[in-house]
Amino acid sequence: MAKTKTVYTDEDVLKFIHAFANSEQKKQDSYALIELMKEMSGHEPKMWGPTIIGFGCYHYKYESGHEGDAPMLGFSPRKASISLYVFTGLPEHEHLLEGLGKFKMGKACIYVNKLSDINIDVLKRLMSASMAYLKEKYSHC
Repeated sequence: MAKTKTVYTDEDVLKFIHAFANSEQKKQDSYALIELMKEMSGHEPKMWGPTIIGFGCYHYKYESGHEGDAPMLGFSPRKASISLYVFTGLPEHEHLLEGLGKFKMGKACIYVNKLSDINIDVLKRLMSASMAYLKEKYSHC
């Protein structure tokens, strides 16, 4: 079974943003997301893998036997866009995306060019609902 790359590391979050975010806009949005996700999760930012800033932690185990730890909330200021890890990806949660604004979807990842493209109140509701689901379904790390 493949080993997951998204594991907690001791890397410095602010150094990562300074080195990795490729524009001043992405740096400013990253600092704003840190404050927002810290407020929503009640956790300090930690690096997960080489490029994800995560908040909190849950332990998952799938029926396939694959298991691991993942952040409750997270983001990465990638070159093309900011990846937001704040959504379960489940069909029954798709209504939470209504009114979010301008974004693209991956399986359970939301891509935004900049924070001003989305409605922060809708993002907060989305994060709150996703964390509630994860806390109910999975154990904490």
